[in-house]
Amino acid sequence: MQAYSECEGFGSESRPAWARLTTWMRETGMPALAAKQEEARLAFYREGITFAVYGEGGGTERAIPFDILPRIITAAEWVHLQRGLAQRVQALNLFLADIYGPQRIIKDKVIPAQGILDNSQYRAGMQGVKVPRGVYGAICGIDLVRTAEQEFFVLEDNLRVPSGVSYMLENRRILSWLAPDLFELHRVAPIGHYPELLDLTLRELAPSHTDDPTVVVLTPGPFNSAYFEHAFLAQSIGAELVEGQDLFVDEGFLYMKTIRGPQRVDVIYRRIDDDFLDPRAFRPDSMLGVPGLFDVIRAKHVTLANAVGTGVADDKSVYPHVPAMIRYYLSEDAILPNVPTFTLGDAKQCSHVLANLHELVVKEAQGAGGYGMLIGPKASKKEREAFAERIRAHPEKYIAQPTLALSTCPTLVDEGVAPRHVDLRPYVLQGTSIRMVPGGLTRVALAEGSLVVNSSQGGGTKDTWVLQE
Repeated sequence: MQAYSECEGFGSESRPAWARLTTWMRETGMPALAAKQEEARLAFYREGITFAVYGEGGGTERAIPFDILPRIITAAEWVHLQRGLAQRVQALNLFLADIYGPQRIIKDKVIPAQGILDNSQYRAGMQGVKVPRGVYGAICGIDLVRTAEQEFFVLEDNLRVPSGVSYMLENRRILSWLAPDLFELHRVAPIGHYPELLDLTLRELAPSHTDDPTVVVLTPGPFNSAYFEHAFLAQSIGAELVEGQDLFVDEGFLYMKTIRGPQRVDVIYRRIDDDFLDPRAFRPDSMLGVPGLFDVIRAKHVTLANAVGTGVADDKSVYPHVPAMIRYYLSEDAILPNVPTFTLGDAKQCSHVLANLHELVVKEAQGAGGYGMLIGPKASKKEREAFAERIRAHPEKYIAQPTLALSTCPTLVDEGVAPRHVDLRPYVLQGTSIRMVPGGLTRVALAEGSLVVNSSQGGGTKDTWVLQE
């Protein structure tokens, strides 16, 4: 199956939007490109733009692999994506408001109750709790893949604690420093105002008791794989970076410890999963959260972004129902289609998948980061047989999808410039309105032939350019 080239389409000539970049690459030459690539690597390492890989005898800190050749999206392509992303996030928020409210979509049998109300990410304690402006997912990362010109599909929704936006911003900053001449050749839409949009969104969702909200970023701490991002975002929006031990509950409100005494907190941009937020409400062994925090949330004395229970909307077993959500709540067809998906809790679909594992990608419904998945065409017979046993034991925990020929972008690798598979994660904010900066985080599978773009699995990132012409 031939992959679509972002640069050349299905032909051999550069698409018009890519012509100046390919000329620049040729005129710059490989030695100079390689030197710029090394400068970027050193800059990322020096500035601590890192992530941690677990399972290698503890957490191994690494600089994010960054490819200096940008991914280009035309203005017309972005208009299409922007419309589809706004539609999807609006529907997902309406879905969350519904299942934690009247549950009309379940009563009308559009989506089965099984898989929603018994989902491990569904939080019964949120039933009937009103969140500011009805926004559960204030910060959403929607993963997109492309198979042909204008053929973008949604691969995954991320509504719990979507990560990677700091890499999007740092990629732009580093590349503009390394290759200012390349930017002079293109009219690239800016993204540097993302922190302003994020700050505005969080403040719009503050509880009604304040007009001047105090916002904090809640992190698990410096040993978390995304700690760089937590610190980066806190600094970018002028918020305090706090851990659970820095906060406490008193008389129904949340406070932050400061050298000037307790300060009331109104909005939390949380980077901690639900299970660890409050040891009284969720996992009693959590050392990361704040005892009593959930009661403050339920009393509407503090806003959590994203809200408790948003994970049920990005569970992969719920993903196949999103087009139906869009039709139900918005009376529209989905602008951005889903990838065809088999739900293995259905016996007939499970039987089909088991018979065709060699052709399919199988994922854990609640997996993330490229873990817990099988890429059938790349797996050995022994690996497929072992995975089949896991499916038979708990079929409801898995989904399956066809192996997509993800689009490719020119990428600088040891052998030179070569095509590598990519996806795209735009970041969508919802407060009083839906906002996004043009582009997102392009993730690239650096290994030849690999379809796994996650940094934890050896992937890297690129700057994403949306052209203004």
